[in-house]
Amino acid sequence: MKKIPWLTKRPIAHRGLHDLNKKVWENTLSAFRRAVEKNFAIECDVHLSADRVPVVIHDGDLKRLTRTDGFVWQRTAAELQTLKVGGTRDHVPTLAELLDLARGKVPLVIELKGIPGHDEGLVEAVGAALKDYKGKVAIMSFDHWLIRDFKKYMPDIPAGLTAYGKDNHLIEANFSMLAHGIDFVSYAAGDLPNAFVSFVRERLKMPVITWTIRDKPAVDLTFRYADQMTFEGFDPDKLKA
Repeated sequence: MKKIPWLTKRPIAHRGLHDLNKKVWENTLSAFRRAVEKNFAIECDVHLSADRVPVVIHDGDLKRLTRTDGFVWQRTAAELQTLKVGGTRDHVPTLAELLDLARGKVPLVIELKGIPGHDEGLVEAVGAALKDYKGKVAIMSFDHWLIRDFKKYMPDIPAGLTAYGKDNHLIEANFSMLAHGIDFVSYAAGDLPNAFVSFVRERLKMPVITWTIRDKPAVDLTFRYADQMTFEGFDPDKLKA
């Protein structure tokens, strides 16, 4: 298990430092630029385009974010870059554009989004994009089939499990992923505490971050049962003050 103290040093801006999609939309270069300016780590989501390029967007369906019909996997990266997010000037960025913007100034936490039948090569493509990146970066996913490939294509990059739930079958599935060399866990704050998170923190000394934190009670919950938060909709520095 890799030592990654930087992962929990600063709050992590969920999909960048957006304003809940009023003027600055999630997973855009504008949101990422604001996070860098405030020295927050950045969490983002990555899908695979039709031409096997990692692109930064949360939804597989393009409708909510770009007001366009169809799916990410049906469009090339160049086509996606022509689509405006939320009617703003921001386009759907590639992972390469985010890396060029961040340049190691703040840590990146990249969540890989699997689409069964359309995500072959996603882990490999992200690994290739990160190969020469000099900044602090971690990868994670909900999708167990992707996590199983993390060490094959990105053996030197800290890897995490994104997870939720308190039910026994979900907890057991989470425990099963410890066999695949994960280095941290990102867990739904509303499902804390639970046996899995307690085990990885207390027994394995593995860092745990939470998602998605939007108010003071959730902040308090995070720091009672985890090590750092993935937040949106407020400024954690002002909350501390």
